[in-house]
Amino acid sequence: MHLLVIGPDDVALTFGSAVAAQRGTAFTRVASVAAGIARLREEGRFDIVICDIDGDPDSVGRLGSAMASERIALPVVACGSRLDPVAAGRAIRDGAREFIALPPDAEAIAAILTGLVERSDPMVAVDPRMRQLLRQAEKIAASEATVLICGESGTGKEVMARYLHRHSRRAPAAFVAINCAAIPEALLESELFGHEKGAFSGAVARRIGKFEAASGGTLLLDEISEMDLRLQAKLLRAIQEREIDRLGGSGPVRVDTRIIATTNRDLADEVAAGRFRADLYFRLDVVNLKLPALRERPGDIGPLAHHYAQHYASLNGLEPRRLAPSALQALARHAWPGNIRELQNLVHRAVLLAEGEEIDADALGLTSATAVTAPMPVHNLVGQTVGGLEQKLIIETLHHTLGNRTHAATLLGISIRALRNKLRDYAAQGVRVPSPEMRSA
Repeated sequence: MHLLVIGPDDVALTFGSAVAAQRGTAFTRVASVAAGIARLREEGRFDIVICDIDGDPDSVGRLGSAMASERIALPVVACGSRLDPVAAGRAIRDGAREFIALPPDAEAIAAILTGLVERSDPMVAVDPRMRQLLRQAEKIAASEATVLICGESGTGKEVMARYLHRHSRRAPAAFVAINCAAIPEALLESELFGHEKGAFSGAVARRIGKFEAASGGTLLLDEISEMDLRLQAKLLRAIQEREIDRLGGSGPVRVDTRIIATTNRDLADEVAAGRFRADLYFRLDVVNLKLPALRERPGDIGPLAHHYAQHYASLNGLEPRRLAPSALQALARHAWPGNIRELQNLVHRAVLLAEGEEIDADALGLTSATAVTAPMPVHNLVGQTVGGLEQKLIIETLHHTLGNRTHAATLLGISIRALRNKLRDYAAQGVRVPSPEMRSA
């Protein structure tokens, strides 16, 4: 990942030393919010913005306003040399996703950055079905073919995309990912193609989009099925012609970008329903990799669980945690509706709750984890509307995930955009919706 650090030299050095042990992590420092915005316009490679608030408690607010006006969608983390609850609270209200007291603890930074970009999944292929898929991936990695990766939410589609990039001739160049479901439609076009000065209100200078940032490398279009039809037409032209038009631009810009797209939906069904362009579907579906659900690759459950147990013990400064035979048996029996992402979160929690060096079945808490998806007796359903049952399921799932929208959408099998729309409707009806902030309560 690549961090943009806004602050004095000592802040950059502090963060640089803290993240030095993280493979693949780099950082760029600028002195001011204005310089940071200018850098974000020029380069599309940044994953997270770190903003120092010492001496300028308004910096996060100004940064957030400038990013919003120029349609830059990146997570912001605030930092300060004092653990000041008032300053931290203000930074969070101004849009920061996290606050880190300086000097930072290296493990704490690792945990926060990992949580923000969700890149801790390994490529595990012990199960025969997964090993066969990996051999297929290795054959196509070196090609220039567009790849469509399909699979349920949480099956590791982005992990596979990164694997393809690492084994391609483009590996030395950038891998740029954009989640089409997580970015509002109004911002997505600018994120992809960039814009020129004056293209819209707030566009005070030219900004490079993801296509240009990934030129020479690979661009991952995550959850492509969530893209608006109008924007799909522009994407098709960019893929076919290898050129893009910045918003407000006077002419096309040539790009050399390999496209990998992912979806948790059946795109053929989406085409039939009129929600996805047939020509774009055929352009993306040159090579199709179908990732199996975790329940369909049982040989990988144990190895993945062992990896996460060691990973999260190290991340939280704990002694190594072993998985007891009873825990492995419980994991093997579970249906895994949330796939690898559910396993990851479950083992992380178990590492923190386990007493001693061994994680037993009780520490996994699978009884409560499966309660959301357990079938309700038929007699309890009689007299209830489908809409009412859906609302109860969504609210209970949010309680289970401690307000985490992304995890809840994964467990429910719907897109994050669909979940947000439903929650907005519930709130308008006066329904009490669990807050995202309940995770830190």
